[in-house]
Amino acid sequence: MVSLGCPKALVDSERILTRLRAEGYAISPDYQGADAVIVNTCGFLDSAKAESLEAIGEALRENGKVIVTGCLGAEPDYITGAHPKVMAVTGPHQYEAVLDAVHGAVPPSPDPFIDLLPASGVTLTPRHYSYLKISEGCNHKCKFCIIPDMRGRLVSRPAHAVLREAEKLVQAGVKELLVISQDTSAYGVDRKHDLSQWKDRDVRAHITDLAREMGQLGAWVRLHYVYPYPHVRDLIPLMAEGLILPYLDIPFQHAHPDVLRRMARPAAAAKTLDEIAAWRAACPDITLRSTFIVGYPGETEAEFQTLLDWLDEAQLDRVGCFQYENVAGARSNDLPDHVPAEVKQDRWDRFMEKAQAISEAKLAAKVGRTIDVIVDEVDDEGATCRTKADAPEIDGNLFIDEGFEGLVPGDIVKVTVEEAGEYDLWGRRV
Repeated sequence: MVSLGCPKALVDSERILTRLRAEGYAISPDYQGADAVIVNTCGFLDSAKAESLEAIGEALRENGKVIVTGCLGAEPDYITGAHPKVMAVTGPHQYEAVLDAVHGAVPPSPDPFIDLLPASGVTLTPRHYSYLKISEGCNHKCKFCIIPDMRGRLVSRPAHAVLREAEKLVQAGVKELLVISQDTSAYGVDRKHDLSQWKDRDVRAHITDLAREMGQLGAWVRLHYVYPYPHVRDLIPLMAEGLILPYLDIPFQHAHPDVLRRMARPAAAAKTLDEIAAWRAACPDITLRSTFIVGYPGETEAEFQTLLDWLDEAQLDRVGCFQYENVAGARSNDLPDHVPAEVKQDRWDRFMEKAQAISEAKLAAKVGRTIDVIVDEVDDEGATCRTKADAPEIDGNLFIDEGFEGLVPGDIVKVTVEEAGEYDLWGRRV
């Protein structure tokens, strides 16, 4: 299995492998030892499409039997035009179609002695953390995005099903649950926030209720892709109480109201600053992560400066930034006044320079504090850890260079911060 793209796609890969493992298939670590290769693709940006086509080509060269799935699978002619020898092409989260294609390429041969599957299923992340997908699809119509076309409208899992999976993961040793979807805040809207029975009580299909229940399982709970709805404020008390991590990943995308309108996004950036102030008042340790797009069609220098000024005021802890690029099928492609590549690069550089300075100052303020960290890796030179303010892969790390002996991935220990950089921390174990 070659899995590309976002954590949502990674969860799809895990579910496919879990189903195949339950049928008796073994998972090969390399092309040469495999009877077939599944490539789970990303098709959100042109650069991601190119990476997916390259991965498919490599799998064809190295193995020859290739089944393609994932977001780019929604464009089968595009794939077969570049690689006509692929065995099958399926779209995102079409698990049954992938299984059928595998059955055709490699007929199942169940072996009662090897059909052993862990309760948590097959995971592609380290054992101590796991992504937990609570819904699929999205009801928004952002002009730069084609996710609804690829993955459909919002479909939420029943609350009891999510909680049962979360409990199994924790029982299997997972110490951190990373809650994901296309729009985590909208969880349950399609179900009209119906009730389902969990343990001895009814639980509503609503992100606040779900977070409260997951917070009682004994693991770190981190929320990603939280759309800035008003009810997000109801999550903050759960963070202040310590039930879930004080961490919000909210894709604001821009700050100028006209740019946001052209994106078909909520255009109340000033109110967002008030919300951020309220969140911090209720939970002073909250970490705010967001992503932004610069160089969106029609973005003027004045609009970009508004974004920089807003960033100064918001003082977000973790920030990612992307230069706008056309995506096949996106409505933003047809907007007038596309920004030249060199201007987009300049704005990205200026944005990241400011974001980096904010990050450096915020991390410097942590020096001398004693905080909890989770251990990700340990080698002969030290331990690589993360604080509650850091999600895996996208945020920074805390490094322990001394006194790390005996630590193993998944340990949660106290560390005193001794040094800070632009994105990372260094500390000693207490």
